[in-house]
Amino acid sequence: MALLSSSSGPSSTLFRHFVGAGFSESLVAKAIEENGEGNMDSILNALLTYSALESSPSDVLDIEKSSATEQNGDLSERIDDVLGQTNNGHSDQKTDADSDFWSSDYDENIPDDLSDSDSCLGMEETSGSLSEKDQKLLFLADMGYPVEEVKIAIERCGPESSLEELADFLCAAQMARASDASYVDPPAKPKLYSDYAKHKKRKLLEYEMRKKKQKGLFEDDEPIRLPKPMIGFGVPTEPCLPFHRTLPEAAIAPPYFYYENVALAPKGVWDTISRFLYDVQPEFVDSKYFCAAARKRGYIHNLPVENRFPLLPLPPRTINEALPLTRKWWPHWDPRTKLNCLQTAIGSAKLTERIRKALEDYEGDPPDHVKKYVLDECRKWNLVWVGRNKVAPLEPDEVEMLLGFPRNHTRGGGISRTDRFKSLGNSFQVDTVAYHLSVLKDLFPGGIKVLSLFSGIGGAEVALHRLGIPLKFVVSVELAEVNRNIQRSWWEQTNQKGILIDIVDVQQLTSDRLEQLINKFGGFDLVIGGSPCNNLAGSNRVSRDGLEGKESSLFFEYIRILDSVKCIMGKKR
Repeated sequence: MALLSSSSGPSSTLFRHFVGAGFSESLVAKAIEENGEGNMDSILNALLTYSALESSPSDVLDIEKSSATEQNGDLSERIDDVLGQTNNGHSDQKTDADSDFWSSDYDENIPDDLSDSDSCLGMEETSGSLSEKDQKLLFLADMGYPVEEVKIAIERCGPESSLEELADFLCAAQMARASDASYVDPPAKPKLYSDYAKHKKRKLLEYEMRKKKQKGLFEDDEPIRLPKPMIGFGVPTEPCLPFHRTLPEAAIAPPYFYYENVALAPKGVWDTISRFLYDVQPEFVDSKYFCAAARKRGYIHNLPVENRFPLLPLPPRTINEALPLTRKWWPHWDPRTKLNCLQTAIGSAKLTERIRKALEDYEGDPPDHVKKYVLDECRKWNLVWVGRNKVAPLEPDEVEMLLGFPRNHTRGGGISRTDRFKSLGNSFQVDTVAYHLSVLKDLFPGGIKVLSLFSGIGGAEVALHRLGIPLKFVVSVELAEVNRNIQRSWWEQTNQKGILIDIVDVQQLTSDRLEQLINKFGGFDLVIGGSPCNNLAGSNRVSRDGLEGKESSLFFEYIRILDSVKCIMGKKR
């Protein structure tokens, strides 16, 4: 396809086209200068060749390690998958215990002060960099070549062969097989011919575009700027900053409502949430001011903000206070006093073993690059010190305590360890929510009627109970059966005197059903919940689609139900 030359030089449409495709300006200018502006195919071939030759194996490996970490949670798993494949081309099957983390439908944010690339580099420095052969193997495998074919190519061409020579060999083999089913292997030094060259260029193009897409995938998903300190309208442990809060008239009418979601959402999300919730401005709070773990959340509500009070006794606010047995083993070079956000994923035994091996080679303090690797992994996975050179992930009981739930809240009753972490990772931090809800105690001394949407494991109900507010009537809407079982068990264990009604799906809560419930029980005093954060959380590298995402769009069900409750109750006043 030919394009007419433009007199505007480097700023021509052709120049902008290739720069927009992700190639650097210098390479585009060079390719156009050498090939002229009359042949787009020649320019593209030149750009792909420049890009392939310009990327050294170590540069490519850094990119691929970052990509592999985003997809699998841990670079070593990716390397094991590629380098550990058997001769028949199948990798060993893994169990949950072998995985570096347990996946979840509701993953929380990876700590925003860490990057995947930092973690990867630390691992490389600690466990020993890959051999040049293994770097080439990983790179070519991620370009789409079968691992066994890459191994054969390295064997035939020699370990000193360049990536370009190995790619030549592999492309020639694939082209030969395509034309002759009986063909086995090409000679070690294949002849370059046009069809094969186009095949290779296409491979490189696919790789380059995938790399550029991964690099720029979330450039438009800039998170909002959050206040510092993130204390909302005040927290019990910090001096209160001056603020002015005026509720729009539409938000004042009953019932009270309280909505929660991750603070670090894509740009514009909280503006949209606020607009649909009667233009009430969000209150951003980090739970590190209430406990020993961070949990950055946004809350939109129409509750009073004066005369709040915390749950007593105040929970421990540092790691050593919350987990005193770790103090004995905590190295002086680990400066952490707070844990990062408690997630649905935990570090594996493999990861903690790698850390132990990285540390045990040194009698005293490890070198700086080892410290960096260990600290990055400890921050990312909330690992704590349990022995000399030994770190471990938190136990479910410890997570319960940090989140403000009663001991054994998620334990037993057929609930697996995996489900416990998953359920806890998506829950409220009870002390934080209870501080906001504390104003309801004087307003409803005889008890409160609650519509709890996306209830999870009952964080709102636990908070109200711990505040001493009787639960007269609760309609709990929660999709996951394991979470409904946890809440039902807690309701029975705490001898609640009120009525608990379970509904599986928010879409079952139609206007007719709401009107029946309101007629029977006299309305709701509080509508509370936090819709799924799947498509909002920063850890979602696949479908961070904002409020248009499949799961996070359930926010609009919260709006529908709240509006219906307001409308029905308004007619009855």
